[in-house]
Amino acid sequence: MPTQNPLAWGQYFYERSHANLPGTDHAMYRMTDLIKRGALDPNMARAVLHDSLLLDMVWRVTWADEDGLPDPMLPQRFADCDGWVIFMHGWTGNNTIWEEMPAMLVRANPRLICLSVDHNGFGQSRFEMETPSLDRCCPPSAMSAMERLVNVLKVRRQAGDPGRKVINFVGHSMGGAALFYLNPLNFDIAESTRYAIAPALLLNDSTHRAFFNAMGLGIGIVNRLRIFEPIEDLIKPGMVNAVCEGGSQFVKDAHTRQYNETPRGTTSATFRAMGMLQNWEIPRTWDLFRIMLGHKDSLVGLLPMMDMLSEMEMPAGHIRVVAGSHYMFSVGPDTV
Repeated sequence: MPTQNPLAWGQYFYERSHANLPGTDHAMYRMTDLIKRGALDPNMARAVLHDSLLLDMVWRVTWADEDGLPDPMLPQRFADCDGWVIFMHGWTGNNTIWEEMPAMLVRANPRLICLSVDHNGFGQSRFEMETPSLDRCCPPSAMSAMERLVNVLKVRRQAGDPGRKVINFVGHSMGGAALFYLNPLNFDIAESTRYAIAPALLLNDSTHRAFFNAMGLGIGIVNRLRIFEPIEDLIKPGMVNAVCEGGSQFVKDAHTRQYNETPRGTTSATFRAMGMLQNWEIPRTWDLFRIMLGHKDSLVGLLPMMDMLSEMEMPAGHIRVVAGSHYMFSVGPDTV
């Protein structure tokens, strides 16, 4: 039976624990569990899974909690916030690669709540098939799924809310590239913001496009011809290190586990989808869009990226180049 609070799903986590930072908690949620409990609109939720070709969607919510709020109070806690930060990871990542960034954010801004999602076939948000078509695992489709998830979870302003809730999208690598394809017509003015960290959008970067396409093809060949598995074992550490360049050991371990757990077909398709992407249908709405680039990122070429952003008329003041590589924001969970 439907409940009055649109965020009733907040109390139906499958795991809750204290985050590493004092005064912060987090909980894990599974869409199929919430559908069974009647905590989400079943038609909307099933449509997202069906259209995205996903078996399920899983996410982690992090919030400031000094007093150990009882589980039944979580829906109201979520409803009373000023906004949400939606974290979207990159290739062979999952919701854990952000380390303690969500907890640090909500501790500094208790009126915000963070949602770190497994998406695009990685983590526990798996595709129905082992090898999805490229149009179903590319940045535009990943962004479309995130926009619809936000609506299903009803984290935007609902009828009766006293003020607007701002939805802040933060994406890294593949997730950062997806942010370029957010449809501004789906949000009110100033309702959403975007922060792309090392966005792997390679529309005019032929060198990196060829690299990702070749890597995807190679993984696909190994998936079909298992005789090449020993070769994959030799190159896998170098490939993971390239994706995790600049990341802590925690991040590297997380990517290694995720690579091993993800069907090769999914990994192959997502790499190829980036290398083959030709979609220039990007809305030139830059007012609330910021980008961070690493000066020695080997996966996202600095000069080709700057050329592309200039061609798109991205204001120079919206772009920040920092010392570092692909994981320039990683500090390790033990340093906070």
